Amino acid sequence: MSEMGSLLHVGCGYDSMPDWAVGKFDEVRLDISAEVQPDILASMTDLGDIGPFDAIHCSHALEHLLPHDVPVALSEFRRVLKENGFVVLAVPDLQDVKATEEVLFEAPCGPITGLDMIYGYRKALPTQPYMAHRTGFTATTLHAAFDQAGFSRVTVQRMPYYNLLAIAAK
Repeated sequence: MSEMGSLLHVGCGYDSMPDWAVGKFDEVRLDISAEVQPDILASMTDLGDIGPFDAIHCSHALEHLLPHDVPVALSEFRRVLKENGFVVLAVPDLQDVKATEEVLFEAPCGPITGLDMIYGYRKALPTQPYMAHRTGFTATTLHAAFDQAGFSRVTVQRMPYYNLLAIAAK
């Protein structure tokens, strides 16, 4: 039996385990798309009978939910965590974003504009409509969402390239 902790990688897509978790956690991959061959095929708003996990990693998935589904997903995260488990979550930071064609930064997929940050990467949406952004966050609103879901020791940091990083404990 492994002495490493267990990590639920929510909305894993094709991404590998985050660098900070390698060698510390056994990864369980969860996604809504069977195409990415996750270990668990589920929505983050209904994780099913899984867990408990020591940690959850969710990078750039929460913004794809409708606003009323965000508290449901965060409650599900809290439910499947062990006592003192934690979440590491990244979402776009919309605080200084304007709905324009101005390029804010260059990503591996190409230039990202304010409109892409708000609505999702528009060049990908015709073939990947599930990648549309349906909600958005600032540091204040993301912190409040974790607070309302019952998490403790919540920290939210503004990061480079219009990202927010939240870490919250159960």
